[in-house]
Order: sequence, then structure tokens, then C-alpha cells
Amino acid sequence: MGKGNKIEALVLAAGYSSRAPGFKPLLPLGDSTMIEAVINVFYAAGIDDIVVVTGHHAVELAPTLDRLRVRHVQNDRYREGMFSSVVAGVKSLRPGTDAFFLLPADMPLVRCHTIKTLRKAFSHAAADVIYPVFQQRRGHPPLISTRCCPAILAWDRPEGLRSLLERYEPAARNVEVIDEGILIDVDTAEDYRRVVDRFVLRELPQRRECDAILAVANVPERVVRHCRMVSETGRVLAEALNRMGLHLDVELIIAGGMLHDLAKGRPHHASTGARMLLNMGYPGVASITAVHHTIEFEEGQLLDEAAILFLADKLVLGDRIVSLDDRFRECLEKYRCDAVVLHEVEQRLKRARIIKKSVEQVTEKRLEELVSGIGRESSLTTDTEVVQGRETIQ
Repeated sequence: MGKGNKIEALVLAAGYSSRAPGFKPLLPLGDSTMIEAVINVFYAAGIDDIVVVTGHHAVELAPTLDRLRVRHVQNDRYREGMFSSVVAGVKSLRPGTDAFFLLPADMPLVRCHTIKTLRKAFSHAAADVIYPVFQQRRGHPPLISTRCCPAILAWDRPEGLRSLLERYEPAARNVEVIDEGILIDVDTAEDYRRVVDRFVLRELPQRRECDAILAVANVPERVVRHCRMVSETGRVLAEALNRMGLHLDVELIIAGGMLHDLAKGRPHHASTGARMLLNMGYPGVASITAVHHTIEFEEGQLLDEAAILFLADKLVLGDRIVSLDDRFRECLEKYRCDAVVLHEVEQRLKRARIIKKSVEQVTEKRLEELVSGIGRESSLTTDTEVVQGRETIQ
């Protein structure tokens, strides 16, 4: 396959939405609608040729599609089920198209990075179908070669597309993606509520996605345990501060804690890990993990997510809560004869103390009290002041 492959996207929006709290494509989502979220993901990934297959409520949907400048085709046989919409969409593909994504309109949580990953995989592999896979489960959207189109148009069995594509399994490829959204659709009112809540957090990797990122990066288990404890410590501190009137993004701190040591063991691991996260499409998490090792923070400065992550990391040794003294003792001793490095370590300790003091002033509690219940055991003692370095196709 060449890098100049022409790729289209087919979005299926013809169904009844019979169990949902309204016509799914036009359900509110963030500042727009579900169909807009789906279309905008493809646009953001560089897929400009998008076809939406309409059916039920086609008239109501048309103005939104026209405003988004996407082609739409009417499936007059939508009552026959989703496969009839697949056929209508395939018939609308432009000449010269090499492959097409297929995504139902009720899956708005698929990430832009996933689309880019699948497209890149198609350009390097002679596969008939490329499936996104999250934690061993296939999801949407598959990227289907137009070599499959004659068989799709000729398929006359009652089984859906999944059954047809089983014929292409020898020429199919699974591509691991860090995107739980490939498995999440909307069928019921409860599903919709969950998607609405999660859409707000779409720029953050969720817990299972964080676990997948750590696994793909081959992060050692001892480091993973440390990350989990830092994440929990950051959460506890942030929630305590928010109860006193701050407005910290707790979910950002949780994700930052989980991923701050993503590149542990590599040179300049904080900035290296941040670049990895930026490439995955997580700029917010990248920004706070980039400074978790060394941060600029002065007396009187407003506490933010980066400061809380920095402090949380400095309170965890291995997977145990410790005092700042204990956290930095070994490092201070190790570099006591290296004036340059020792100064850097002492500066980190100084800033950790400043952040600690600010946290205590805002919460009106000692830090030891705030973190005393975290983990199975806590050895945090009073500081004496010293720093350490749905499965796929229907």
C-alpha cells in the first residue's frame, strides 16, 4: 500500500434510535450534537471525504450535515437494518477510493489518534480489513478496503456485515489502540448519560486507557504501583483543596499521576513521557507530567494541577506514602559530593516544601493528616525540612 491512499468515512445515521431518549445523531453532546462529534473526529484526523447515510429523520438531520459540508445519502431501505445502510454508503463511495472507515453515529467517543493510527496501518499493510482493538476487543471503526465492496454489494444473506467480513479474516489485521471509545455506543438513556459525562473528559485518558498506555510502554510493575499511588495521593489532595474553594481538575491530576513516569528509565524521562502523551493527543496531561520532576513554584503562587502532581510524587517512595525528608534522604546523600546535582535536588525539596505549606494554608490541615488514609500503610511523619531528585460490526 502506498502513502497516498484515498480514504473515505461512512457514518451510519439511518436507524430508529428506538431505545434512546431521542434521535441519537441529534442528541446534545457538549456544545453540539452526537453526529457533529463523530464528523469532527474524522475532520481532525485528516479525513475530508465523509458520507453520512440517513434514513429515519433524514429531513431533520440534513441541515446539520449541510452546515458541516458532508455528503449525505438517503437509505430508503433503512427499515431493513444496518446492513442496508452499509450498502447505501458503499454505493456512494467516489471512484478511486482505496478504503473506508465505517462508524455508527452513536459512537462519538472514538479518538482522533485512533483514526490516524488505523490510516497509517493501512498505508503500510496489504490488509482487506483493519480493526481497532482495545484490550483484546475489536471495536469501531474498522477500515475496510474497497476490494471488499463487490462482495458487500452482492451479499444477500440475512446475517450482517460481520458475517460477511469473516470471509476476509485471513487478510484482516488487528491494530492495538489506546482508546476505550471504540467499544462505547449509545443504545439506552443510561448509555447516553454515561457518554455525555465521558465526553466532557475526552481530552483525558480514562483509567483503563492509562493502564493500556503503561502496558504498551512496557512500564515495569513496580513503577506502575508507584504511579497508582501518586495518582491516588494527587486525587486526595486535589479534592481536599477543592472543598476549600479551589477549582482544580481532579481528573487531570488522576491521569497525570498514572502517567507521570511513563518513560521512567529513559533519559530526561519527564519530557520524554510528555512528548509521548502529546503524540497520543493528550496535551493537558503532557503539560503537567513534563514538570513533575522539576517545577518552578514560588511563595504565594496559585496552586495548580502541576503543583499538586509534583507534591504527590514527592510524597511517594515506591508505593508508600513517606515524608519529604524520607523521600529525599537517599538522593541528598548520593549527590552530597556533586555540588551541581545537589543544588538541583535541594531546589526540588525547597519547592516541595513551598507547595506543602500552601496546601496546608488552604486546607487548614497538616499534610500528614490529609494523606494519612492513603494506601495500606503510611510512614509520613512530621517534616524536618530537607529534596530528592461493543465488539465491532453488527
